[in-house]
Amino acid sequence: MDIRRLERKSDVLWEIPQRGQMRVPGLIFADTALLQDMDDKVCEQLGNVACLPGIVKGAMAMPDAHWGYGFPIGGVAAFDPGEGGIISVGGVGYDISCGVRSLSLGISRQEIMPRLERLMKELFSEIPAGVGSTGRLRLSMKELDKVLRDGAVWAVGRGYGSPEDLAFIEEHGRLEGADPSKVSEKAKERQLKQVGTLGSGNHYLEVQYVQEIFDAEAAEVFGLKRDHVVISIHCGSRALGHQIGTDYIQILGGASQKYKIPIRERELVCAPINSPEGKDYYRAMACGVNCALANRQVLSHLVRKVLKRVIPGVDCRLIYDVSHNTCKKETHLVDGRPKTLYVHRKGATRAFGPGHGELPDIYRHAGQPVFIGGTMGTCSFILAGTSRGEDLAWSSACHGAGRSMSRRQALKRWKGKNVVSSLKRQGIILMAASMKGAAEEAPDAYKDVRRVVEVTHRAGLARKVAMVKPMAVIKG
Repeated sequence: MDIRRLERKSDVLWEIPQRGQMRVPGLIFADTALLQDMDDKVCEQLGNVACLPGIVKGAMAMPDAHWGYGFPIGGVAAFDPGEGGIISVGGVGYDISCGVRSLSLGISRQEIMPRLERLMKELFSEIPAGVGSTGRLRLSMKELDKVLRDGAVWAVGRGYGSPEDLAFIEEHGRLEGADPSKVSEKAKERQLKQVGTLGSGNHYLEVQYVQEIFDAEAAEVFGLKRDHVVISIHCGSRALGHQIGTDYIQILGGASQKYKIPIRERELVCAPINSPEGKDYYRAMACGVNCALANRQVLSHLVRKVLKRVIPGVDCRLIYDVSHNTCKKETHLVDGRPKTLYVHRKGATRAFGPGHGELPDIYRHAGQPVFIGGTMGTCSFILAGTSRGEDLAWSSACHGAGRSMSRRQALKRWKGKNVVSSLKRQGIILMAASMKGAAEEAPDAYKDVRRVVEVTHRAGLARKVAMVKPMAVIKG
């Protein structure tokens, strides 16, 4: 990226000055090296988002930002419905409510190592992964509608986990406002056999251990101890979310013309939040969120089921579950006054700070856990939301390392079997549903997650709590 086009506001904050049709400036959280590694399309897309009606404060990009459809991945923007604010498919993405759920096992890596290989074989057998993978659940349309309305609450009611889990899931496991009638039959049909599946792409299940703790007090509250084992699950709403995005790109395309909203890129099609089309998309998108929350709840149940067989007596406690592809109706301070905004986070994680009413009581003083996935060959991080993050970016943080090269580029450079071998030499087990997927997810295809997290921490978006290292990974 040509940084001469930007104004430097601090060592980790850059501004795209408001010009032309931009209603607000663009804001990029990055250090110089990360900024120079970003493609120029990030700047262009932020400028386009900044032109949308009702946008408040700025069009923002997190330190892991890269080019996406409409919004950059790592993009954050809030819209005021009272000022003609819009809702956009491009601001959510096609993998609605893709997110991370982490579970603490309460045992050390030394205790799990003798059983790790068996554990991974049984998890790989129990948890469907890969393109088009289907699970053992066979739902009727009527039952699927319950999933879309009730999310993880439905899953717990069906015996997948316990009611205690719900306090540790964003929105307490169910996003209000979901209306299954706003989801197409095609989307539902594609999802009938996919609840309880991992999927493909960058989705994973990873057995990790806590290598380093940065904030001892927050780590204790989250139940993290040095050398103890964590299992993280990264996946979303599967085929249903993708089809909702596909359907509503067309619907909102018509709405953009109907309401004469100037669109600078096709994937930025949108509708006023308070319009019939805008309300319909929000209701369908909420179904996608609930589908993802239910999916991760069922996957947690399958993990616990396997652990019970392989390591009897292990205490598998849910730390938290939070998404990074959503539009949420939230109350934030604007010019010192509370306002209802629709916050789009695409490849960005909600990161509520200490004292927020949505947090479980046990986390109220620490802030919300935030999970930042790295790569299967490096490390990942657990952060905590901050009060400053509310002022900076609507309580938002990064979501991962961010790709440094496309999947096509990665396939030209690596072979899946070589990725498996390389990880094995590092002592990391990789079980992949396809060698193509393994090659696409080669660790060197991503940015340095340590640098991304350091910028997030220095900016005050979220603070470092712990770093976890991979021991074994399942990839789709």
